[in-house]
Amino acid sequence: MAITAVVFDVGETLLDDTREFAAWADWIGVPRHTFSAVLGAVTAEGRNNAETFQYFRPGFDLAAERQKREDAGLGEQISETDLYPDARPALAELQARGLWGGIAGNQTARAAQLLADLNLPVDAIATSGQWGVAKPDQDFFAHVAELAGADRGSILYVGDHRDNDVIPAHEAGLRTALIRRGPWGFMWADDPIVTATADYVISSLTELPDLLCPGT
Repeated sequence: MAITAVVFDVGETLLDDTREFAAWADWIGVPRHTFSAVLGAVTAEGRNNAETFQYFRPGFDLAAERQKREDAGLGEQISETDLYPDARPALAELQARGLWGGIAGNQTARAAQLLADLNLPVDAIATSGQWGVAKPDQDFFAHVAELAGADRGSILYVGDHRDNDVIPAHEAGLRTALIRRGPWGFMWADDPIVTATADYVISSLTELPDLLCPGT
């Protein structure tokens, strides 16, 4: 079945999370390199990156602290400079070749608006904060399919995370691509499960147009 819709994860797929990770390190008062090192260790163990905070502040409430950051005027920000350089060109080229494009990730409702403000060449943007369900829950991918309005077998979900993106999207009947960047993408690009499950493993989003629309 031909792919007619492509839906993208956000962090470390379209956006470089470096600034946001640095902001969290500053907020909890630990050196940025220390935060990154612990995040890497948590990632290597295959655990949720939110668990990183528990090493520094046991009982850390991520949602509550996120709101405190907002109230302090230090909330999440997304700007053009946070986009990976290949993001906008790839989205534009996919759109030019007639594919439906969407963005859907584990982000806040505010992040959805911040992404919309970038005027990216996509047809729809949604987040787990808006839907009230997050990856890897299958209901998240049911929302993805509804958002795209296409047969699940014709939807490609692109992300950097084996356990949050590739495996659950595949189980939901979607096609999948893992991008080799960010800590998770590099760690799992050659993982046997990814090799057996993902339809594509790519190093740049600009590879997608020719993979999905050869000869156009």
